[in-house]
Amino acid sequence: MPVILRWLLRLGPTNPIAVRLVQNGSRRTRHMLIRSGYLAALIIVLLWIILTKAGSGDLDYRTLAAVGASSFTFIAYLQIGLICVIAPVFMAGAIAQEASPRTWEVLLTTPLGPLEIVLGNLLGRLFFILALLFASLPLFALTQYFGGVPGKSILASYLIASTAALVVGTIAIALSVSRVVGKRSVFFFYVAVVTYLAVTIGVDSYLRTSGLNPNGPGVTAVTAFNPFLSLRAMLSPSSYPTAPVGTFTGIQHWLYTRPVATSNIGGILLSLVLLIASTFTVRAGGLQTLGSGTSGIPLHRRLFRLGAKGTEHRPPRTPWANPIAWREAAARNASLPKSIARWTFIAIGTLFGLGLVALYHTDTMSASSFQLALVTTVTAELGVITLLAITMAATAVTREREDGTLDLLLTTPITPSAYLTGKLRGLIAYLLPLLAVPLGTIAFAGLYALTGGLGRADGAMIKAVALAKQVTHPVVLPEAALLLPVVTIPFIAFCAIVGLHWSLKSKGTLGSVVTSVGIVAAVSAFIGLCGWNAGSGMPLLGPALAGISPAATLFAMINPAQMLSSTVSDHDLMSARVALAIGCFTGAGVYIGIVYAVHAALVKNFDMTVRKLAGVK
Repeated sequence: MPVILRWLLRLGPTNPIAVRLVQNGSRRTRHMLIRSGYLAALIIVLLWIILTKAGSGDLDYRTLAAVGASSFTFIAYLQIGLICVIAPVFMAGAIAQEASPRTWEVLLTTPLGPLEIVLGNLLGRLFFILALLFASLPLFALTQYFGGVPGKSILASYLIASTAALVVGTIAIALSVSRVVGKRSVFFFYVAVVTYLAVTIGVDSYLRTSGLNPNGPGVTAVTAFNPFLSLRAMLSPSSYPTAPVGTFTGIQHWLYTRPVATSNIGGILLSLVLLIASTFTVRAGGLQTLGSGTSGIPLHRRLFRLGAKGTEHRPPRTPWANPIAWREAAARNASLPKSIARWTFIAIGTLFGLGLVALYHTDTMSASSFQLALVTTVTAELGVITLLAITMAATAVTREREDGTLDLLLTTPITPSAYLTGKLRGLIAYLLPLLAVPLGTIAFAGLYALTGGLGRADGAMIKAVALAKQVTHPVVLPEAALLLPVVTIPFIAFCAIVGLHWSLKSKGTLGSVVTSVGIVAAVSAFIGLCGWNAGSGMPLLGPALAGISPAATLFAMINPAQMLSSTVSDHDLMSARVALAIGCFTGAGVYIGIVYAVHAALVKNFDMTVRKLAGVK
């Protein structure tokens, strides 16, 4: 075999790291369940769309083509969303690998070169994501039987999804070989992906509605940087058009005229840059000593006069009645970076929310743009906090089992009920200041609308159409200050108890995080879609069902005419608001009941579960 061919094979198909990852991952039940769930979700959604769109009776070819096109569009967006959720799951192992330095010590003693190590880790984990994509290809091909779905669009959608997965994978590998993050930093990886997608979508919507976009209501400068927006530019050329050829030149030509090609090429180039950087970093000891002086103290610790790690001396603090709750709430801010990150989020989020109201008050932002910005901001913040709640809860017990702290706690007089109650209470206490940011933003906007916009000419009111009926309502319903916290805080408690459940029953941190995120994501998507469809399609009962979901409640508080259109059209806005309030309190009761039931079950089986997993690290 030629030497060059052998070298190329060792970079890819015969790379020992890639082969090991693929073989081990193929034997894991969790990976099989993820693949099965992925395909099942696509199949169920496709059948549901076809049955609901086609209806009954004879159909002509035009109708079948429209059904096929709409089905493909929805499935394409769903596939991008699932890839953005699943890709971090498969790539999280690369980040978690840094938590065991001995793995790197052994790996660096092998004859493998830097490029082989980097590509082996990337291809071995990226294989499962690409396998998911190609496994769903026959499902996409079926939509062509209906007509209206060109094969070029199918292949282009797969290219966008593959590029997105490649970028996520190379970022994870770069974080892994830099060795500046650990296993528990997987959460920040999730948060970064979700936040980036939400922010770019929000910026795109604001540019198109505010008149600041050079391309009018078409693609914007951020379209090429978000896979959802790139897919929309390809699938919806009439409602989201690209700029005509010749309108722009240079970089603007690529951004406004060819956003899909820019997205794919840019993603590949970014991946190459990260791979090259990782190749130079992997054998150089990572970036863990960057900025360290001769004393071995990192630069950021020397700037704040913290000394070497583990030598800080803080004044003693008085614990709460439940020491577990105090430890869970206080220990999360034990380090300076964590404290800075937390209060930076609170400060920036608060100022940004106040800034939105100020821009609307000074007529810098229109009412519709203000509503859009408010929905995007609060949704993104709640999404980040929800992920934080799940991850913190999912690592609350497994972390102590891995470092041996749980064994020490079990020798104290602390009962299982006090232990689990303290964990839950401490997590909620830690998250409440963070929740105050989105809830405070929506409350301030609601109070601003309640006062009539502090003398605005339009009284902070907006005209909207609910089906065939025109209504005038506040830009934000004033009761949002009460109802959104009523349903959101119990929902966060529900997320925390789900994380605690799997943290107690899982062997490792990564497994508990992945399982908890998957369960909460599935439940949230189900109640969110049901609430959204019921709110707009069912009079009276629809708003009550929408109130169970925090996301649907948020949209209903800001766009009641659209979200609660059937009730507003058949009755009036007040009836819809009352029904929504009833739904919020009902949803809060349901979440609290679930939390209580799961907590009771965990307390009952605590000793048996802990004994079963004793010694597991």
